[in-house]
Amino acid sequence: MKDCIFCKIVKGDIPKEFKYEDDVLLAFDDINPAAPIHLLVIPKDHIADFFEVDDEKIFLAITKALRHLIEKTGLKDKGYRIEVNGGGSQDVFHLHFHLYGPRKRGQVH
Repeated sequence: MKDCIFCKIVKGDIPKEFKYEDDVLLAFDDINPAAPIHLLVIPKDHIADFFEVDDEKIFLAITKALRHLIEKTGLKDKGYRIEVNGGGSQDVFHLHFHLYGPRKRGQVH
């Protein structure tokens, strides 16, 4: 999509340091972190919403990437949260998963 900020990152028009990359996904730091660790995991192809995913390979790749990032960042034993927004509640209409951490017990955000 022409004006999608995440598509511009995928194409290299907006430089980013990737924390993870494979043939399907990219992961990078959120520009406005809501936690000490706040990563975004996005498909390279433009998919506007969770319910538009038509290839199970994307879900497998997301699971693999999130597991890798949780291990790499040391969040496995410190607590983490994974979030996906859809149905119009997202700010960027390109499927993306947030990985937040560390998380303290009882913490709401």
